Amino acid sequence: MKFRELPLPPFHDPENAASWAYRPDAQALFEAAPAWRDEHGIALAGGDHLDLQLVLVDEQRDFCLPGGALYVGGRSGQGAVDDTRRLAAWTYRNLGSITRLTATMDTHLAFQIFFATFWIDRGGRPLQPYRVVTASQVRSGEVGPNPAVAPWVAGGDYEWLRAEALYYCEELEREGKCQLYLWPPHCLVGGDGHALVGLLQEVRLFHSYVRAAESWIEFKGTNPLTEHYSALGPEVVRTHDGKAHGGRNPALVEALLSSDALVVAGQASSHCVKATVEDLLREIHARDPRLAGRVYLLEDCMSPVAVPDGAGGFLADFTPDADAALARFAEAGMHVVKSTTPMGEWPGLGSK
Repeated sequence: MKFRELPLPPFHDPENAASWAYRPDAQALFEAAPAWRDEHGIALAGGDHLDLQLVLVDEQRDFCLPGGALYVGGRSGQGAVDDTRRLAAWTYRNLGSITRLTATMDTHLAFQIFFATFWIDRGGRPLQPYRVVTASQVRSGEVGPNPAVAPWVAGGDYEWLRAEALYYCEELEREGKCQLYLWPPHCLVGGDGHALVGLLQEVRLFHSYVRAAESWIEFKGTNPLTEHYSALGPEVVRTHDGKAHGGRNPALVEALLSSDALVVAGQASSHCVKATVEDLLREIHARDPRLAGRVYLLEDCMSPVAVPDGAGGFLADFTPDADAALARFAEAGMHVVKSTTPMGEWPGLGSK
């Protein structure tokens, strides 16, 4: 298949990648779409011979903008802003080849087990974010869930909640996943930080209008008792007494694996992108390992979490985790590619 790159539309301003205030005009985009489609001979998505799906993982203001509650700046400090700029340009250039576009959205409440707001120390003082909570700390009573959350998350049964908190930490450690890490409140539903970053919302809408293709959203993360890094399922699927946390998302798994080619970008490469791709790879291994060859990871459109300490170092730096994950995915047969390389030169795509 020949992939034809398109020009960037005249309304596109890459400087909006760093703007908290920028909001696209959906009606104006809808009105501009037919002329753009006709001028460049772009077909409707329903007639595509190659079903190419782009997945935007958690491209939200709190992650993508310096004013966000959990800005993913990477080691450079410009990570997510530069990623947004590159991803928007890549999507516009390849608008005529992208059949489907799915965006996942981290969606949180004020008190959740991965927020410092959920926890107190032995003296009843709230914990601070950017720290690990271990099973041994919960077991010893060094830290514990805030009793104030028990009425609405555990029916008032604080002992049940303490048992659940310990179980959760034990399960994370037993399965070799990330230990429980406490984040500042971010992507709170109803807040400005939850919204998609404006430049990519613009791209998403314009693709939808030009190609007459619905743009899908997948929300994740509202369960107060489990982290939900992966768009495909929670970190821990059951409570200590066997109740389900909502389980996996089989509909999304099927939607992703039904693509002829799946392109993944988003934030952060060390957490939500990594976890989503890990879950997808697990599904691929269970079906047919050759399906890994359909997955393309835009490495220059994602960044790891690296939290500056204000003194030239980092409170936390997950860059090695992200690098190791990309290496594992490539070894499994997925393709780690750059947005600056034409799609016709991507491995396996030029022959489709």
